[in-house]
Amino acid sequence: MTLQRRAFLAGALASTLPLADALAAESFRGLRKSPRMPVLFVGHGSPMNAIGDNAYRRSWQAIGAEFGAKYPAPQLILCVSAHWLTRGGWYLTGMARPKTIHDFGGFPQELFDQQYPAPGAPQAAADIGKTLSQPFSGAPVALDVSEWGFDHGTWSVLKPMFPKADIPVLQLSMDYSRSPTEHYQLGLQLKALRERGVLIVGSGNVVHNLRATQRDAAPNQAYDWAIEFDKVVAAQIAKGQLSALPDFRALGAVATQAHPTHDHYLPLLYAAGAVEAGESPRFFNADFQSASISMRSVLWA
Repeated sequence: MTLQRRAFLAGALASTLPLADALAAESFRGLRKSPRMPVLFVGHGSPMNAIGDNAYRRSWQAIGAEFGAKYPAPQLILCVSAHWLTRGGWYLTGMARPKTIHDFGGFPQELFDQQYPAPGAPQAAADIGKTLSQPFSGAPVALDVSEWGFDHGTWSVLKPMFPKADIPVLQLSMDYSRSPTEHYQLGLQLKALRERGVLIVGSGNVVHNLRATQRDAAPNQAYDWAIEFDKVVAAQIAKGQLSALPDFRALGAVATQAHPTHDHYLPLLYAAGAVEAGESPRFFNADFQSASISMRSVLWA
């Protein structure tokens, strides 16, 4: 996967207030104080899940229907996808009309025809970017106003959840040159956004090894190493041991098999970082796709 390199935009390195203070200030425009929003981590798996009539897509539709009923309707969605990797810094989409990115190949034309025309939120992106502090440098998160948009890690799950595409969406990149702990640390800063109507969504997979996929495997079939890694992570989440999640590589060979590259694991760290102490996890889609992709997903509220 090609790592996207971008220069920091002028003006993004302005001095900042702590996030909680900035969110409370009148200068933070466009996001009203709200009841605390849930946090989601979604295992997105194959891009075909976006259009297939399967249990995964139906579960995403059901989760989306809970917002505005069981949970508050989001004012804004901030998604961290496995498919936007940067080096040298983190970025937020800052354009008014983000494009739909079809970052895959070898799939039917119907999938390439999919669009998710949700608006961006340039002012919110600027405000949030200034209040988030990059763990290794303390610099604010910079804005990307032209290059990125919504990759399939974002639109493939949001389109079934929020098909009207009327909720503004921001996408946050992941600096792949940084340690898992630093990704979790940035996730910790996202907590305050939940009090302003922002739904935090991490989109990746607890286990993701495309080299070992078995296309015809049943949802309850998986490799022993995939099952073991998934169980360890699920137990940590269930026990509220979220700060242990960045140490996944301590599992050794099992972790290497579960994640030859760890781009699909990192979004879990952002979602986990945004969870408040004592919030209960609710698992869904806790099975496997193609034997080597865990579809395990979590909602915290």
